[in-house]
Amino acid sequence: MAEVLLNHLGKGRFRAFSAGSYPRGVVHPLALETLRRNHLPIDRLRSKSWDEFAQPGAQQLDFVFTVCDRAAQESCPVWPGQPMSAHWGIEDPAVVEGSDLDKERAFVTAFRYLKSRISLLTSLPVTSLGRLALPSKLQEIGRMDGSTAKSAKVA
Repeated sequence: MAEVLLNHLGKGRFRAFSAGSYPRGVVHPLALETLRRNHLPIDRLRSKSWDEFAQPGAQQLDFVFTVCDRAAQESCPVWPGQPMSAHWGIEDPAVVEGSDLDKERAFVTAFRYLKSRISLLTSLPVTSLGRLALPSKLQEIGRMDGSTAKSAKVA
């Protein structure tokens, strides 16, 4: 969902990719449904491993945001180009158990938090903030309401 939101809200200023430490091989159907309900494109989405972006010759990244708490506790790859990174803790909706309504509600909640944070990111004057001020702004976004992280991490 973050990939689609950043590509949409960034209006060409960002090119986002979403990947995970243990991809399931398919995009979660409730993630697709949540995006569809919000009139966002779902074509070209695929399940990806973050290893794709740590390989020599991979797409160079400027930022890496972990949003799932499980990913924040794992050792991340060494990213080529040393992008800025931060943890924006959001409960993983894919692991929610319960009724179909509970699961759907988890995806809607995650979408809302992601949209709020990504909207803040896209409103930042990224080029004028520079590499010294930008990390603190990214940390602030990670500590927004709904964060599951006690404090955001920036590498």
